[in-house]
Amino acid sequence: MKKKLLIGGGALAVLLVVFFIVRGNKASETADVMTSVKRGPFKIEIETTGELEAKNSVKILGPSQLRDFRIWNVTIQSIIDEGTVVKKGDWVATLDRSEFQNRFNEKQIELEKANSKFVQTQLDTTLQMRQSRDELINLRYGKDEKQIVLDQSKFEPPATIKQNQIDLEKAIRAYDQATENNKIKKKQNIEKMREVSAELRKVQNEFTSMTKVMESFNVIAPEDGMVIYEKGWDGKPIKGGSQINMWEPTVATLPDLTKMMSKTYVNEVDVRKVKAGQDVSIGLDAYPDKKLTGKVIRVANVGEQRPNSDAKVFEVAVEINGTDPTLRPSMTTSNRIIASVIDSAMFVPLECLHSQADTITYVFKKEGINTVKQEVVVGQTNSNDVVILKGLVEDDRVYLSIPAGSENDEISLLKEMNGKRKKKEEEEKPAEPAKKLPTASSN
Repeated sequence: MKKKLLIGGGALAVLLVVFFIVRGNKASETADVMTSVKRGPFKIEIETTGELEAKNSVKILGPSQLRDFRIWNVTIQSIIDEGTVVKKGDWVATLDRSEFQNRFNEKQIELEKANSKFVQTQLDTTLQMRQSRDELINLRYGKDEKQIVLDQSKFEPPATIKQNQIDLEKAIRAYDQATENNKIKKKQNIEKMREVSAELRKVQNEFTSMTKVMESFNVIAPEDGMVIYEKGWDGKPIKGGSQINMWEPTVATLPDLTKMMSKTYVNEVDVRKVKAGQDVSIGLDAYPDKKLTGKVIRVANVGEQRPNSDAKVFEVAVEINGTDPTLRPSMTTSNRIIASVIDSAMFVPLECLHSQADTITYVFKKEGINTVKQEVVVGQTNSNDVVILKGLVEDDRVYLSIPAGSENDEISLLKEMNGKRKKKEEEEKPAEPAKKLPTASSN
């Protein structure tokens, strides 16, 4: 009886021990998340956030002629609400004209002065020419009188006749000189009038141009469309109170909503993978269920520094396939640029990878009831997974986290990779100095 009790108690103890061991193993397995090595198509994707804008748009411009009057910046006093649908000729914005108004008033005074100078010069030349003509007529009369005196003195003494001849010659000479002076004075006055006339035309043209510019401070829509604010150099939209530069006097745009594109930025590490013609999967934050497709149409050659970012980025333009009436400029998009596709590859999640001294990459692999720290050779990666070239086979079980108690295990190195490392170490090892040969004196 006692023997049976002892056997029964021993069996119960063994069962309890086995139960707790199995339970502990199950708890351990549930604590460590695992996954399998998968094989299949592998997409190398680059995820970015973009913003919708029209591929083609009409610019609503302010008065670019202000550069001619040395006005480089103008403030927007008021502007129509963004997203408003306007017709051609509708009011869009009003610009501050105070600085230009001062220049306009100055030009108006300058025009009055030029007009007054023109009239004054015209009167002066008219008076001068009239005096010159009167003088010429009087000299002609004087010449005729001297001729009569000479004709009547033919019976006078020779001295008297000679004196009359001299007087006639003087009169003729004075008349001829006055005639030449009259011609020169006429030409001189013509040039004076041409000068003041040219000056008056110049001021009149400038005043006429300024009058037209004054009207353009009320900006109107050149075409039908939806008003979208232009963005300034800092990336912020131009609105009431903002200033526009006269070298790029765009106040707003009228986009063509039938052809949209997503403008995004790719960091300098990934931009080498992006090329024109690559397919893109596009999602909309405003419509999470809507999925669109597109193609990369342009990659910037020069990087830029975006606000609130330390890294350099490159602008990438993605044209959206087809037409969708729900698309609106400035909507936020999530873009997945498909850089390339490997038809068949083994891959695991990025969380499975670990590294030692930045030279050896390894994973924790399950082999039966044991855990092995296995070296692997990796290939290309995407945002979630990495291609495994060597070290694992399909359906191997690997850990997504570090299993407890395996941190200090030795890494199971790949033979070929270990050989390459040793060869590299030997090549990098400094050569031993040559032994010095014995000289004759030492013998």
